[in-house]
Amino acid sequence: MLYIKKVIFKHFVLFLLIVTVACSHQKDKEYDITMTVTATAYNSVEAQTKKGNLGLAAWGDMLEPGDKVIAISRDLIRQGIKYNQEIKIEGLEGTFIVKDKMNKRWRKKIDIYMGLDEKAARNWGKQKVEIKFDTIN
Repeated sequence: MLYIKKVIFKHFVLFLLIVTVACSHQKDKEYDITMTVTATAYNSVEAQTKKGNLGLAAWGDMLEPGDKVIAISRDLIRQGIKYNQEIKIEGLEGTFIVKDKMNKRWRKKIDIYMGLDEKAARNWGKQKVEIKFDTIN
């Protein structure tokens, strides 16, 4: 009887350990910096790009529909956001990669890449969102 209690106890402890580890992986990642920015959306269509360069981003990357990419205003570069950095955007799943930069006139702004889906970009419109990212040394 004592042997059975020990086995049950060991299994219970193992179960608690597994549940604890599984739950810890489900928590949201902690980020170093959080800020509020204006977010719009853009597409790889001729009306929104330089003629003949559909999908060409400012750092030379070729964007393709389905890529989770953002463009950032240049002041955000000076505030520590870098090329290829992962950014979490409030209200959107997953993380987005910084692959593009915007015209110098914009401040505290991101542009979310929406491939060829102009309707989705129009529906997104212009919103204030919270972004989160880690500092890169």
